Amino acid sequence: MPEGDSVYRATARLHRALAGKTIVRSDFRVPSLSTVDLAGYMVSEVVPRGKHLLVRLHPPTDPDPAFNHPPLTLHSHLLMEGRWDLYGSGDRFKRPAHTARVVLQFTGITAVGFDIAQVKLVPTADEQELVGHLGPDLLGTDWDAQQAAANFRAQPQRGIGEALLDQRLMAGVGNIYRSEVLFLTRLHPLTLVGQVVGLEKVIEMSRRLLEVNKDRPRRVTTGLARAREPYWVYGRASKPCLRCGTTIQVLKIAAEDSGLERDCYLCPSCQPAPRS
Repeated sequence: MPEGDSVYRATARLHRALAGKTIVRSDFRVPSLSTVDLAGYMVSEVVPRGKHLLVRLHPPTDPDPAFNHPPLTLHSHLLMEGRWDLYGSGDRFKRPAHTARVVLQFTGITAVGFDIAQVKLVPTADEQELVGHLGPDLLGTDWDAQQAAANFRAQPQRGIGEALLDQRLMAGVGNIYRSEVLFLTRLHPLTLVGQVVGLEKVIEMSRRLLEVNKDRPRRVTTGLARAREPYWVYGRASKPCLRCGTTIQVLKIAAEDSGLERDCYLCPSCQPAPRS
């Protein structure tokens, strides 16, 4: 699962390169959009919404108002493998061409979406149909910590480790931040949301980590950007805890909606298991 700061950086890079530019040619390599032609549409902005990437497009103006079209939004969800790359004129793709799902060509630059599992095109007025289910965005301009806390408290019987990945409660936390936030707040992943003392601290720590890393080329949760160990526990199974020396463990937690299991790293000493 991608982290919200990764999508934020990808979005910012696309916005800097494409905002104000007009599409010369489009090529959608997904069945539902294979006949769509966006030539003439201008990129007004590229914005993130949690882990979703939204390219907002302004339509060309037709002399006959009857033929004018509404603004559109190109929506993509990168999931685990997806990414957007930028190429100059004549540059060769750095990834296999058959993995390209969207190609947007502009004068002097081409944007290519590779391995994108979810690609949709909707009127901008209907964006909420795609992202309206998401909770408050940790890196969004409309961030609402109180609403996020209320969303969590409405499901007190869920484990906090599983709930943190539910984008309907709060958008932006992925597997890395889930492990790091729980370590820093000394919570075992299986602690029920209703048993968490200081839920606001968990939410604030999530936002703080994403905010401090959103513009960094290297994600770090342990301190300085050049820290030798970037993470406290994530990816450090069987290694000593950087705080107490206890061996880091990994716990598989299934998502409530999909049943898909993901690894959650923890220190059993710093994050004692909840009492039954």
